[in-house]
Amino acid sequence: MKQIFELQYHGGFMVCIMSGAGSQLALFLFGCYVVALGVHTEEPRVAQHSEAEHYVAAVYEHQSIFTPSPLALVGRKQALDLMNQNLDIYEQQVMTAAQKGVQIIVFPEDGIHGFNFTRTSVYPFLDFMPSPQLVRWNPCLEPHRFNDTEVLQRLSCMAIKGNMFLVANLGTKQPCHNNDPGCPHDGRYQFNTNVVFSNNGTLVDRYRKHNLYFEAAFDTPLKADHIIFDTPFAGKFGIFTCFDILFFDPAIRLLRDSEVKHVVYPTAWMNQLPLLAAIQIQRAFAIAFGINLLAANIHHPSLGMTGSGIHSPRKSFWHHDMENATGHLIIAQVARNPLGLIGPENATGKMNPSHSKFLEILAGDPYCEKDAQEVHCDGATKWNMNTPPVFHSEMMYDNFTLVPVWGKEGYLRVCANGLCCYLLYQRPTLSKELYALGVFDGLHTVHGTYYVQVCALVKCGGLGFNTCGQEITEATGIFDFHLWGNFSTSYIFPLLLTSGMSLETPDQLGWENDYSFLSKSGLSSGLVTAALYGRLYERD
Repeated sequence: MKQIFELQYHGGFMVCIMSGAGSQLALFLFGCYVVALGVHTEEPRVAQHSEAEHYVAAVYEHQSIFTPSPLALVGRKQALDLMNQNLDIYEQQVMTAAQKGVQIIVFPEDGIHGFNFTRTSVYPFLDFMPSPQLVRWNPCLEPHRFNDTEVLQRLSCMAIKGNMFLVANLGTKQPCHNNDPGCPHDGRYQFNTNVVFSNNGTLVDRYRKHNLYFEAAFDTPLKADHIIFDTPFAGKFGIFTCFDILFFDPAIRLLRDSEVKHVVYPTAWMNQLPLLAAIQIQRAFAIAFGINLLAANIHHPSLGMTGSGIHSPRKSFWHHDMENATGHLIIAQVARNPLGLIGPENATGKMNPSHSKFLEILAGDPYCEKDAQEVHCDGATKWNMNTPPVFHSEMMYDNFTLVPVWGKEGYLRVCANGLCCYLLYQRPTLSKELYALGVFDGLHTVHGTYYVQVCALVKCGGLGFNTCGQEITEATGIFDFHLWGNFSTSYIFPLLLTSGMSLETPDQLGWENDYSFLSKSGLSSGLVTAALYGRLYERD
């Protein structure tokens, strides 16, 4: 499925516009636009806005040209020949973006050199990286200042040619000495590195990935980099890479600086449904922290790798394509000061009956009493609370406790290890699908170790309980719902994914009576996942 979307909240309603291959898109919607280059043929016009209010950003999902044998030992020239093929594509995208007035472009993790190397086989692909804190350097204008910097030179020259800030990822090397207690046995550090160039080609800063994901070729920095760089068009940006998004350092610590309203995010993310598809976690992070996230993923559908976007709390421009082996450029106009979604205010600007019922339940209102069978709300429909069977099923390699979601309306609760999750729901029509409400409160230990608390409403893969937690992308079930839980962390990421890998914006999100909640009504397509994904960093 090949898709480019805009999702926008405005004035009490949302519009989702989807365009497939071969169609044209020139989107003028409340002054925002998005271009899917290479797919759409219509030339976009730039909406008129003050430069102080918006900037133009691009992310490129790159179909990388990889070495066929990453374990083989090659020379520097052979490595450069391969990397230059990818850099040629980067340069084409920069020049295309420049024609649209782009001020900053982000490329994905591993896009230049690839992955699955050993420490030895990756070495010819590494550039020497001086510290930008110690050395002011423009690689394009000073190409002979340091050896083994050919990739940095090309990236620097691209930034100049495109007259834009440029963010890219590459492998770097840094010599070290025996008196350095952390120095590896071969006398050098090797880092998975993001670099930032200004529009005049100067190396502004570099970030070395801290939370490596089975990357034997690279070292973890002895101390996490917390990199914030300034721009003339949007102020402060933070930067981190891929797996970092799930951890406190550096991602969360960066955002303690209230002036950081934007994050650039190169990633090589393998989608894992139902909770951690690339666009899911990207959008959830933007909503949770009220920031703009510029996310560029690598494009390899055979490895489950796709999903990039320019995400703000109230709108997203995203691309997800598991069918076509082509790169994809997204350009969007982005607010310099993003408007957050989280708070006590109803995002739709009004109090709907469902939210009133939710508040009555939380308050323990005498006119809304709960007993073993049902919830009684004075003057309202009785909500069925017949106790459904509790069962267990594996989701995301974790043992979730679940209850089936049956009927056209209901109020459910399911608990595990101190976390209780609640669902208040209505369904306009019933579909021939099984949905379940699940809870997990514990240490996740597969493909990384980290502590999560999760409340999730998911569509199951089939009609059997054992299919709940399977990866699915299509659904027809429509829900109007409130989902909430007694989380013991404030770091909660709202996930809302509908059929065809579509993102939707919650109507309401926040805290009531020490419960974190998410509500949504009027879904545009069938629900795949609605979840509150909590992280307890201190228990990792």
